[in-house]
Amino acid sequence: MKKSLTQFITGVGVVSSGMIPFAAHADFVKDSSGTLELKNYYFNRDYREAASQSMRAEWAQGFLLGIKSGFTDGTVGFGLDAIGMLGLKLDSSPGLSGTGLLQRDSDKRASDSYSKLGVTAKARFAKSELRVGYLVPDLPTLQPNTSRLFPQSFSGTQLVSNDISNLKLSLGQLDQAKDRDSTNYEDMKLTTVSKVYKSTALSDQFRFAGGDYSLTPNTLLSYHYAALDSIYHQQYGGFKNNFGLGPGTLKTDVRYFKADKDGAGLAGNVDNRALSTRLTYQYGGHSIGGGFQRQYGTTPFTYLDGSITYLFTEYQFTNFTQTKEQAWHARYDYNFADLGLPGLLMGIKYAKGDSAEVVGFNGEGREWERDLDISYVVQNGPFKGVSMRWRNALAKGNFYNDVNENRVLLGYTLALW
Repeated sequence: MKKSLTQFITGVGVVSSGMIPFAAHADFVKDSSGTLELKNYYFNRDYREAASQSMRAEWAQGFLLGIKSGFTDGTVGFGLDAIGMLGLKLDSSPGLSGTGLLQRDSDKRASDSYSKLGVTAKARFAKSELRVGYLVPDLPTLQPNTSRLFPQSFSGTQLVSNDISNLKLSLGQLDQAKDRDSTNYEDMKLTTVSKVYKSTALSDQFRFAGGDYSLTPNTLLSYHYAALDSIYHQQYGGFKNNFGLGPGTLKTDVRYFKADKDGAGLAGNVDNRALSTRLTYQYGGHSIGGGFQRQYGTTPFTYLDGSITYLFTEYQFTNFTQTKEQAWHARYDYNFADLGLPGLLMGIKYAKGDSAEVVGFNGEGREWERDLDISYVVQNGPFKGVSMRWRNALAKGNFYNDVNENRVLLGYTLALW
């Protein structure tokens, strides 16, 4: 553990020392910031039935030290960001490992500690920003998994431009991915989803491009394209709109995906189209909504291994993306600030899927999941800013073991400057 801590501090120190030659650039230093985030995370997944591993349970402490510079003076400004991550094992055993919180060895024993370092060079011109190196992109076609101690990350290049009024453009290429509980970058692959796609098919080129256009202050139109070279390509079209209705606001969100194999199709045939919709009414502290989702085509939904989907049925355990699966979903959220308790939030959601075609399962695949999420951020006093969160999920399906899952998170972010 001492060795990992030393590497963690030394790595961030090296990056920080690299900023010294730029000290003369006032904006580079003046606009910089540093934060230290602490995350204490307990994860327990009980499969409830006989299985090769009936339970996964681990407890870990994470430290994330982030340093962001401003930009140097000039028509083109340059900067540098860095993040150091250190994870410590508090409780684990070989029979309970594999939660995604901790790195583990070939014998399934979690490491006592592990560390990561991410460095991103950046350049700014007008309202465009180019980032090269460590990336955690936020795209409809790629949603890195951030639900554990550390986020899934990528190495590559991304350009985001807001130079055209009401239009945000994003394009780039990723070369490799690093899983949330890993310290190594690896080539990328397609999530297998019930072993439909070949897990041995790898690629070191994920290209993406897209735009989000604000047609009006309340209406957003989106189109994005992505391709994992020689494996699959995907198109996304989205529509978001909200308007006042009575004392509240009605929000509409429609998301559509179309995926096919790319080039040689190394992972096998890809033929998927997905429609995911949600209608939400928000009034005061209340928010209630629901919608319909369906998978079309002959294969399941396509997305990078280790990531999550940009679908409304992306739940704690499952995401209802089997071949031809259709699902109805509903959720309710409440902000207790409406009752004079700021910082306290509660949400509950439920989804039920059927008509799924699952490889290795004879018959109609059916499943449902209920998630409960309660969080609180201390608003005043010596513990101001400390966050507490409990997430519980119960999932049942006729083609997998029942699951009861609990996650408990304690967090605090300290602004260093």
